[in-house]
Amino acid sequence: MARGDVTIFEEAIAYLIDGDFASTDDIKCGIVTNAVVPTAADAAPEFGDYTEVTDAGTYTAGGTSLGNLTTCVSEAGGTMTFDSATNPTWAQDDDNGETAYYAIIYNDDDANDLCIAFIDLGGPVDMSGGDLTISWADGTGIFTIS
Repeated sequence: MARGDVTIFEEAIAYLIDGDFASTDDIKCGIVTNAVVPTAADAAPEFGDYTEVTDAGTYTAGGTSLGNLTTCVSEAGGTMTFDSATNPTWAQDDDNGETAYYAIIYNDDDANDLCIAFIDLGGPVDMSGGDLTISWADGTGIFTIS
């Protein structure tokens, strides 16, 4: 896996297809350390399974909202696109954690905070030494399923 790669949790495909998520669910992007390394095959991954960076500086526990499921999912020509107009950004701050390794996209409104995908940040990323911004690919979305 290379820096910036988006990996979909295998369980997330089932969640999206079998209707476990509601259209109004808040989808978030949170930052975690490498204490528990996420893999696509993690069984029923929940955001709490991973070690979130410290709630300090410009990082707030739980991360940043990407919008609700309705705004994140679209379909055209038989291809589902998962995307967000929000590029999460955490400004440099001396109190920010210095151990950011992965960003995890998850459903914050689900009782279990079920995970959808993760991004390899190529860590460790020092959030006290500079801004951390995740920019989604323009036009192609975060990921597609066809």
